[in-house]
Amino acid sequence: MTDVTTTDVMPALSVLDLVPVRSDQTSPDAVAAARTLARTADEAGYRRFWVAEHHNMPAVAATNPPVLISMLAAATTRIRVGSGGVMLPNHAPLVVAEQFALLEAAYPGRIDLGLGRAPGSDPVTSWALRHGGGGVEEDAAQRFADHVDNVLAMMAPEGVGIRAGGSTHALRATPRATSVPDVWLLGSSDFSARLAARNGMPYVFAHHFAGQGTAEALELYRSQFRPSPELAEPRTFLTVNVAVAPDADEARRTALPQLLAMLSLRTGGPLEPQLLVEEAEKVELPAPHREMLEAMAERWVIGDPVSARRRLVELATRYEVDEVMVHPVGGAFTGTEADRSPAREETLRLLAA
Repeated sequence: MTDVTTTDVMPALSVLDLVPVRSDQTSPDAVAAARTLARTADEAGYRRFWVAEHHNMPAVAATNPPVLISMLAAATTRIRVGSGGVMLPNHAPLVVAEQFALLEAAYPGRIDLGLGRAPGSDPVTSWALRHGGGGVEEDAAQRFADHVDNVLAMMAPEGVGIRAGGSTHALRATPRATSVPDVWLLGSSDFSARLAARNGMPYVFAHHFAGQGTAEALELYRSQFRPSPELAEPRTFLTVNVAVAPDADEARRTALPQLLAMLSLRTGGPLEPQLLVEEAEKVELPAPHREMLEAMAERWVIGDPVSARRRLVELATRYEVDEVMVHPVGGAFTGTEADRSPAREETLRLLAA
């Protein structure tokens, strides 16, 4: 491994926000906290701010990326805002193309469209999404590559021609586009890596979620990459769960609620609003679960500003990326304002300082 010191160059930083809902919050509180977090990232000089798509989860308010992106772009002035990502099998390609073409028209040069292949929901919610009149095909996940091509073609200023009734009809996501969003493929397996490489598109591996297989996926993407008119060489970055505080002990305390939430997800436990720090510290775990939690914590970046920056430089060097997208995971203490997430805001400020 390459030796890293605190004098090494810090990679460019971006933010991923799942819009978590704590036990002391309502959905309006969580959305308000997300707006403040986006403003914090904008003022601190972060490159981009992405929101995810998850459905029917008590601890996550990020159900609709285009709506959130519109709110967050309106609340900021400079930072790129995008999806990390839109789960394309849940939506008709034309709907996604129209949504992001309009966002790009409203905020030109500031919109990213990250596309994922997973449904991001439970089977019942997936059924409701696909049978509720959205025009989504049953085999949408299997046709992901075709649907990515459709989204790209529909958002292009010239649109695409559709054959129907013996003639060709023009189809455009918006009438007179002057620019298009940057489109990224996201994934936690090698499928999207291969597709992004074949199409000459930027690609992001979900390191913050998978934690393993990152090096292999990035090597596959880089080795098979074919240049395209939009991208001459591979472009990727790393996503990392991060909690930073003035001292390491406080950082570990604030990371505990999210660690417990991920542990519950991976062990089939109940999905509930995120605990406050004091609530999390009262949870007693069996020995195997404690070991799983400690293993997860080792893969995250948790610590004081100097050690956290060193870890991020080390990760960027190891995976040969010039940008790291941090998922700020700091929880809240009892008495925190419901419409703020101070520990998450502090993580961003301390890393950027």
